[in-house]
Amino acid sequence: MAYIRTYSSLGSPELNLEQTLVLAAKHGLPGVELRCLSGTIDLPAHFAATYGTPAVLGERMRASPVKILSLDTSLKLAGGTAADREAFLKFLPWAEAVGVPRLRAFDGGHNADLATHREMADTITWWRELRAKNGWKADLMIETHDSLFTTASVNQFLSLAPGTGILWDTHHTWKKGGEDPLVTWRAIRPHVVHMHVKDSVSIPSGKHPFSYRLPGDGEFPMKPLREVISREYSGPVSLEWERMWHPALAPVDEALTAATQRGWW
Repeated sequence: MAYIRTYSSLGSPELNLEQTLVLAAKHGLPGVELRCLSGTIDLPAHFAATYGTPAVLGERMRASPVKILSLDTSLKLAGGTAADREAFLKFLPWAEAVGVPRLRAFDGGHNADLATHREMADTITWWRELRAKNGWKADLMIETHDSLFTTASVNQFLSLAPGTGILWDTHHTWKKGGEDPLVTWRAIRPHVVHMHVKDSVSIPSGKHPFSYRLPGDGEFPMKPLREVISREYSGPVSLEWERMWHPALAPVDEALTAATQRGWW
């Protein structure tokens, strides 16, 4: 079993789609995770300005050996507004035309409590009813970002919304949740459809109680996790190099090179 190496365009916010596909191909990556392009996270507006219609983008991507593996939206299951849902739905025509299997949504909320999880589950119900009504093929995946930072929280949410795909941010449950990634993996493995990986050291930075480092220069226990998922997982493993939010980071080209040369992933 082999997982799919990819990277989030969060690491190359200045590039357009064509340049992003070229960068992925340079590193032998079969697909990309799109969060931003040409400096914006409003991907539907960017696609419309660049390609005109979903059909044109779909035709372009059918000719590309590098595929779009996911579109990352800003929707939050807990704390989202009607305007947020409207913005999210603008992604759907593009996702369907390209054949994107998953759209990322955030968990949202601030507390891993039952009320938060119920609100999240209500949003999942809204989505599933709308998806069925429209016959959409793309589905949601929920990132462990705000309130889903421990296995207990993830599992309580899943008990209310069974069958929901999880985008596991491995660094988040490790650093914020204080969990060994192998423990988290064993607990949520059946639900993981996408993974984020990155590396850091326990030195405070301007925004976090840690500082990001090139893959292999930090403390994240990637080796034991890599050994396990290489046997048990076949989905995307995405280097989430957050240069969009942390412009002082090295170019993602350098991060991808380091990850490969060091056998980090």
